[in-house]
Amino acid sequence: MTGKHFEDRAPDAPRLTAYDEDHLADYIRLLDADDEGAYWSDAAALVFGIDPAAEPDRAKAMHASHLARARWMTEVGYAYLLGPRATE
Repeated sequence: MTGKHFEDRAPDAPRLTAYDEDHLADYIRLLDADDEGAYWSDAAALVFGIDPAAEPDRAKAMHASHLARARWMTEVGYAYLLGPRATE
């Protein structure tokens, strides 16, 4: 089980948040798992440390929300990590 705290829903702010910065490695893990064809339930258990069998709705929503945010990071959010000029 992970020692990190995860919100049930990832942020949907149009800018990078402290939560995003704290979970960059987790976003990469979700993207890798998705790319490798892993089941969402396996990824949710490994990344979030919750039991998808015990909390299927919560696990699925967490996975979907965080995977969507991870994808946003690859399209938009990464620019905030590069500095102010990258987001202009």
